[in-house]
Amino acid sequence: MSTLRVISGKAKGTRLKTVPGETTRPITDIVKEALFNILGNEIEDNLILDLFGGTGAVGIEALSRGARFVTFLDKGSQAVRTMQQNLEKTKLNVQSEVIRTDAFGYLADPPKTNFDLIYIAPPQYKQMWQKALRLIDGRPDLLSEDGQIIVQINPIEWEELALKNLEVFDTRKYGDTLLVFFEKPQ
Repeated sequence: MSTLRVISGKAKGTRLKTVPGETTRPITDIVKEALFNILGNEIEDNLILDLFGGTGAVGIEALSRGARFVTFLDKGSQAVRTMQQNLEKTKLNVQSEVIRTDAFGYLADPPKTNFDLIYIAPPQYKQMWQKALRLIDGRPDLLSEDGQIIVQINPIEWEELALKNLEVFDTRKYGDTLLVFFEKPQ
């Protein structure tokens, strides 16, 4: 496995720990760099929800680049521990919260927060991204007015979903990774 690191910003170059075992699939540097090139300065001052946090690499990259706060969720104790260690190592733990919980339970009864970005990168091939997206679609107030949702999946998992409050506005494919961008209809 290649080294996981922070690409840019305050914590640039910091190496991140990976979660032991095969339960997570960390984002590659190529995909992460492409994602943050797309987001650009829009990430600054954002409130972000990282639903299946894993190593925390995406949220940590966002914090390093100026995001205001990231809420990380994961139900795995090793993932939670890894995220906490990575946040301490990058000194970005003050701007974040790591919650050990089931993402679907959290979405069913979320706090009264509007997130500017919700990142969904669940375990592959389990239709978890669809379930998460449907829950968010049923609670559009979870997303700020100009907010967006980004789903990271294997391209073979992609299928159109009938959603009431969200629509696809961009898709990008990088090898075996597909990023799908959703927003509220304008």
